Amino acid sequence: MDFNHYDPSEFYDEWFIQAGEPRLEVRALVARINQFSPGELQQRQQAAQAVLMQTGVTFQVYSDPSQKERIWPFDVIPRVVAAQEWAYLERGLKQRIEALNLFLQDIYHEQKISKDGVIPPDVIASSQGYLSACQGLSPPGGIWCHITGSDLVRDRQGNWLVLEDNLRVPSGVSYVLENRRVMKNTFPKVFRMLDICPTDDYPGHLLETLLNLAPPYLDHPCVVVLTPGVYNSAYFEHSFLAQQMGVELVEGSDLVVVDGYVQMRTTRGLKRVDVIYRRVDDLFLDSQVFNPDSLLGIPGIMEVYRQGKVALANAPGTGVADDKVVYAYVPDMIRYYLDAEPILGNVPTYLCWRPSDREYVLNHLDELVVKAANESGGYGMLMGKTATPEERVNFATKIQNFPRNFIAQPTLSLSRVPTIIGDHFEGRHVDLRPYILYGQEVYVHPGGLTRVALKKGSLVVNSSQGGGSKDTWVLAGDRPC
Repeated sequence: MDFNHYDPSEFYDEWFIQAGEPRLEVRALVARINQFSPGELQQRQQAAQAVLMQTGVTFQVYSDPSQKERIWPFDVIPRVVAAQEWAYLERGLKQRIEALNLFLQDIYHEQKISKDGVIPPDVIASSQGYLSACQGLSPPGGIWCHITGSDLVRDRQGNWLVLEDNLRVPSGVSYVLENRRVMKNTFPKVFRMLDICPTDDYPGHLLETLLNLAPPYLDHPCVVVLTPGVYNSAYFEHSFLAQQMGVELVEGSDLVVVDGYVQMRTTRGLKRVDVIYRRVDDLFLDSQVFNPDSLLGIPGIMEVYRQGKVALANAPGTGVADDKVVYAYVPDMIRYYLDAEPILGNVPTYLCWRPSDREYVLNHLDELVVKAANESGGYGMLMGKTATPEERVNFATKIQNFPRNFIAQPTLSLSRVPTIIGDHFEGRHVDLRPYILYGQEVYVHPGGLTRVALKKGSLVVNSSQGGGSKDTWVLAGDRPC
């Protein structure tokens, strides 16, 4: 099994400039793989999948009636990002997070960006992620988005674009760490051959970010990870991160508000909690403020938070920045708050609440990707080119009835990376979710979750829709990782 017959096709291939001509950053890797004995790479692929199965690296698909956990699908051919390329992404992501954080601080206080006509006030007020109960809140240090996962893609020319931002409870980083652990065991000599930035220090950076939220007078602040429970699709990640940080994993029933503080039930009685890394969505955090039927949160926690007696990461209300309509205005936010041009561009986006955009979308449904403003995981989406006429008619009705709820984007020719398919390599489309932490400063973790569309010709990379993942190798170059 080698790359002698690999076809990069007409897409931007991240390994090959053209057939038989690997890019500079992967030349040594291509040469090493071409030296493998027949069947060796497939054996390593099987061994990697077996390790993931043995260690219980799983996820759930809510649409699956069986609700069974599935082994994380993984391909051992990595994605490789050159040092100079990563430095560019790092600058762009830091800029974007700074602007998004300023936006959140603004809209929950003076709302200058709307008063100055940059973003229509109705766009914000009508967002499902905008929470009026958070108006006037002031998170510690003015930081709202402590943990962000922004999804990036490359187009046919190889240009990086931001596809969406995830500021509420971005998931997937545990798979980044597990992918790397498996790869180091599978290809130890290759790791010694290349200077690859490590990923295993993420839990330490995350803990440092969380501790930064605690009042400085506390010598030993108590940090916990709040999970919705074992039936959540990302429960593996919640327990993994808690274990790696050395903090308690708790559910809402483990916490209670007593004497004006959030307290954790322990075998020795109640213990004050100072920082909560919450993996529970905003609307389920506090039944006294949001969803009255929620059993996942802690009644009264919002009042404790408002008084500054507990810190939450991410801050409640950040979901407004996840709204795909609000996403379209991020370049304007960068210009408005930072007085700079965006380093990373958005994918061109049509807003269906605009009559002219809506008319164009309805007349070109067979060419566009239509997305619901507040859905994720590949749900609520129409892939116009592959949709049936009935599906397009159905979406047209939805758009006409609820135009604010939909955006549309051109179908991008996503970049591809070689992937093991049977006994040979084929190119498969990929995206990338880097993880950005905002503590005392903005930190971009080197690498991120590369998701791959395992189905031939598919552009949908979500694991819930048949996608898998690859390890992401950021080369160190001349600077330390």
